[in-house]
Amino acid sequence: MRLTGTDRGRLLFVLALATAVAVFTATVPLLRDWFDLRVYHGAVDAWIHHGGSVYDYRVPGTEYGFTYPPFAAVIMLPMALFGLHAAIAVGLLLNLAATAFVLHVLAGERLRRHGWFGLAVTVCLLALLEPVRDTFSFGQVNLVLLALVLGDAWLLSTGRARWAGVGIGLAAAIKLTPAIFIVLLLLARRPRAAGTAVGVAATATALAAWVMPDASRFYWTEAVWDTTRIGRLDYVSNQSLQGVLARLADPAEPSRAAWALAALAVLGVWVWRARRALAADDVLGAFALTGLAACLLSPITWVHHLVWLLPSLAILFGEGLRRRRLLWIAGCLYVLLCSSVVWLWFDDASGIDGFVGSNTYVWITLGLLLGLPVGQARVNRPPWRRRTRDTAPAPSPAAPARVPASASQPTEPSSAAMAAGTAVGPAVDTRRGGRSEPTGSTRPAAPKPQSSSERASSYTAKPPA
Repeated sequence: MRLTGTDRGRLLFVLALATAVAVFTATVPLLRDWFDLRVYHGAVDAWIHHGGSVYDYRVPGTEYGFTYPPFAAVIMLPMALFGLHAAIAVGLLLNLAATAFVLHVLAGERLRRHGWFGLAVTVCLLALLEPVRDTFSFGQVNLVLLALVLGDAWLLSTGRARWAGVGIGLAAAIKLTPAIFIVLLLLARRPRAAGTAVGVAATATALAAWVMPDASRFYWTEAVWDTTRIGRLDYVSNQSLQGVLARLADPAEPSRAAWALAALAVLGVWVWRARRALAADDVLGAFALTGLAACLLSPITWVHHLVWLLPSLAILFGEGLRRRRLLWIAGCLYVLLCSSVVWLWFDDASGIDGFVGSNTYVWITLGLLLGLPVGQARVNRPPWRRRTRDTAPAPSPAAPARVPASASQPTEPSSAAMAAGTAVGPAVDTRRGGRSEPTGSTRPAAPKPQSSSERASSYTAKPPA
């Protein structure tokens, strides 16, 4: 196909942007050398081929090992069939597939409107985001978990709630943090979906206990309560409320009472705002708020865990297309989340500048929890479509809707239509009764980086002497 002048310009722009992204990714924030995937692969290999426990394995030269629930090790069993390089390739493909699904859920309609150019620019911009690029270069599972949870959000928003809860249940069995979305399902008065999530998580956990009973016993009685297995609370990569308090108290232990009060405040704000979003049928907004709350409440939220902010950023950019002030705010937050700014305080987070700068991503998360525009008019929502069977019935023939006399339609139904018992206007689905929401098709669309080998992982750095 022959390219027009405009197409040539767009192609050159995308090539230049992709080159800049590649150079930035390869040189500025050094790659994490698949550290976390090495943990997964080494733990499974030690379990299957050497008869050890996944929780006894340590990456050579470090004190860090497998920290996820036993079911995570069970679903990673296929790694035992591959060498490390093959496992890295599979991990990359899984993260790419998860990213594609996340983009489809969050921005599918808008990307289709802008074609290949919009998709290419979005992918390049997404690759610059620190939580995303760290998830890829660590070989982490965050994007896969986000895709599982957003899959349930999509099911609930498109009238396919029969299977809703499966993704959240699997995500909670792999990693504990997504379990907060079960509470969201209860707030949304979706007891069936919440029950499905609990059932799936319990079944997966029971399967893991059957496959690896000793490791399961150790995890649920000891390891799950020991945060030191994951890393230091005061490490600058920990962008949670606990991380803020730990850096303030360093070298002392952070106050548990202070954390409890802060956590209760965050929970209160989350419940209040999530219920308002749900009352307006803003499912994506409620899920976005829950991801923010999860990041703040988790004892340890490494920078790469902040992919849970992606739904909030998608909402902010979407609203920003209509309200320029929001677009500027979204752009500033995006630049900060690309900048690796928190690493400037890697060695010393003391003082006012340390308090503000080392917790930059926490302030962003808090600000989004308080100010994210959710529960807006339906025209401003992501254009997720409901199934045709959820279309609202037309007025009954007995009470036809009035129309202006100048309209082209007759002011009364014809005698033939009355005789047939049909209504003027959209067809009535006689299989359903009562009112329901209109389909989505009837709604208009919404107009300091790590620089040495000791910093290769967000867990591996040791405190300065």
